[in-house]
Amino acid sequence: MASKGVTALSVSVQTGSGYIVIDAEKCKGCNLCLHACPKGVIGPAAGINRMGYTPAEVIPGKEGECTGCTVCAIMCPDTAVAVYRHDRVLSHSTL
Repeated sequence: MASKGVTALSVSVQTGSGYIVIDAEKCKGCNLCLHACPKGVIGPAAGINRMGYTPAEVIPGKEGECTGCTVCAIMCPDTAVAVYRHDRVLSHSTL
């Protein structure tokens, strides 16, 4: 069965008070960010990355619910999540 790949970055749309960028190639699919997000904005991607992991991604349609709280980035052991709010970087990884 052929596997479906994912793009290197999962980017949310800036409609809420915050937004996140997930580097899918750095993500190992531990799901800590999924469970930590108080708004449930993050979910598992439909495909896999180059390492064979199912990375996290912003759930389509929930982009505007991100508050920019940074809990997802704090929980990420791989620094794959960057959180932005009002044109300021609050937490980031080197993308």
